[in-house]
Amino acid sequence: MSGEKRAPPPPVIVVVHGPNLNLLGTREPHIYGKTTLAEIDRDLAARGAELGLAIETFQSNHEGSLVDRIQQAHGKAAGLIINAGGLTHTSVALRDAVAAVKVPTIEVHLSNLYAREEFRHQSLMAPVCLGQIAGLGAIGYLLALEALARVVPGSPSFSAGRPPPPDSFPVKSRGATSSKKGAARK
Repeated sequence: MSGEKRAPPPPVIVVVHGPNLNLLGTREPHIYGKTTLAEIDRDLAARGAELGLAIETFQSNHEGSLVDRIQQAHGKAAGLIINAGGLTHTSVALRDAVAAVKVPTIEVHLSNLYAREEFRHQSLMAPVCLGQIAGLGAIGYLLALEALARVVPGSPSFSAGRPPPPDSFPVKSRGATSSKKGAARK
């Protein structure tokens, strides 16, 4: 042994992509854009490295596999970015998995859920997430990563001052779950 201290491993951010996101770039590009999932993952890895974060990505069309991957983040991941796709509006199991892992989580959607069909206006994820970014296309993932870099202890970008108390995650967000069209967020 040389006696040199090794740098601690970078904090891990897990990115979970739900059903049909494997079709990005070709599926309804007028709604979801032309950026592929591989491009999103590549951009996240590159920006994560710049921010001193390790990025692990996972996509599945199966609810149980998504729940399993979220649960695997418990005690290992410093943060979570989730785009649950259509399961955002229906999956209590995914919502409960996010709540159970107790890591800062940001929900991302490529399209603006509140400008689409009424059934998409309700997110079961939002109340157990730190925040939600919707309607900004693929850049929404990078914005979520930037935000997590500022709240994840151990990240070189961690904001100055006290870290948030561990029990502050998840944060309830009533405004993000409004079912009223055009409702303002609080």
